[in-house]
Amino acid sequence: MENKAPLSPHIQIYKWHISSLVSISHRITGIINIIAITLVCLLASLLVLGENNYKVIELFLSSQIGKFIILGLTWSFSFQILSEIRHLIMDLGYGFELKTSRITGFIVIFGSIILTVIFYLFGGSFF
Repeated sequence: MENKAPLSPHIQIYKWHISSLVSISHRITGIINIIAITLVCLLASLLVLGENNYKVIELFLSSQIGKFIILGLTWSFSFQILSEIRHLIMDLGYGFELKTSRITGFIVIFGSIILTVIFYLFGGSFF
């Protein structure tokens, strides 16, 4: 006879909380940001090779796909920064109460969206 019950909380029976969403998103944005930083360094090193490479990069970044990627990376970096501040506060021993944890999770999510909109509005010449 086979036991089909999971031995630990499984994703099918686990109720999602804002803290788990922020934690998983924090890890995902960390990976995205490290890849983005690597690509930016590679693109910057291409600029040393000549002006033609600069024109190709500028053409890509001025396209709709390039603008979407920049906007997504802006959100990713702002989410990562706010989430890191949240983790720093938790490392100091604050914010573990359920209500506080939920409020700070929402602050991270909505704050990153608000920061992205602010960067979009003030960086309007680029977008």
